[in-house]
Amino acid sequence: MADLKNSLKHLRYSPLFSSCSSKDLEKIAKAGDRITLEKGEILTKQGDPGKEAFIILSGKATVKRSGKKVATISTGSVVGELSLLDHGPRTATVTCDTECQVLVISRGNFLRVIDKVPALTHKLFAALATRIRDLDRAYFG
Repeated sequence: MADLKNSLKHLRYSPLFSSCSSKDLEKIAKAGDRITLEKGEILTKQGDPGKEAFIILSGKATVKRSGKKVATISTGSVVGELSLLDHGPRTATVTCDTECQVLVISRGNFLRVIDKVPALTHKLFAALATRIRDLDRAYFG
C-alpha cells in the first residue's frame, strides 16, 4: 500500500497525468511494476524495439539521441510512450544518472489504461501535439 501511495504522489508530477483524478492515477499505478535501477543503468537504448513505457518516480536520467545529450529528466517524466503507440524503435537512449525508482507499464497494460482513462488519452494527444510543434519549430523555424 505504501508503494502505491508513493507511486501516486510521483505520478502527479507528470504533465502527462496532470488532468487525471486520484482514481485514474491509481489505475495507472496499478497497471505497472515498480523497479529500481542503479546509477549507470540504461533504461532505453536508441533503435531497440519499444515494448513498455517508464515513469520516473524518483531519480534523474540523461536522454541522448545519436550520442548527443538532449535532456535531463527526473520525477514525473515519461519515457517510451511513442514506441507503445506505433510499435516503432526507441528514439533515444536514456541512462540513469542516479538510482532511479521507475514504474514500468507494458504495452498491453498501457493500452488498457488508456481505454479506461479518457483524461489520459486527451493528455497524451496534447503532449504528442506539443512535441510535433516543437520539432516543427526547431526544423522550420
